[in-house]
Amino acid sequence: MFYAYVLQSQTNSTQFYCDHSSDLKQHLLEHNARKCPHASKFPPWEIKLYAAFETLEPAQNFEQDLKSGSGHAFAKRHLGL
Repeated sequence: MFYAYVLQSQTNSTQFYCDHSSDLKQHLLEHNARKCPHASKFPPWEIKLYAAFETLEPAQNFEQDLKSGSGHAFAKRHLGL
């Protein structure tokens, strides 16, 4: 399985991070250990949303959709992010 996910900082609730991974639990541990430069500023992180896909491409596409302007609006309107 492949996962597209949104993390929210527990120290700054206005900070979100979108990514994809085949190992969601391990990736969260790496983000919280500051091993990911893009997410290293606001740990600890918690999972706010994830979607599971059978193949990599739809996970990547969903991640990109979430990062777009319309994806931000969708997440605010429907997911409370």
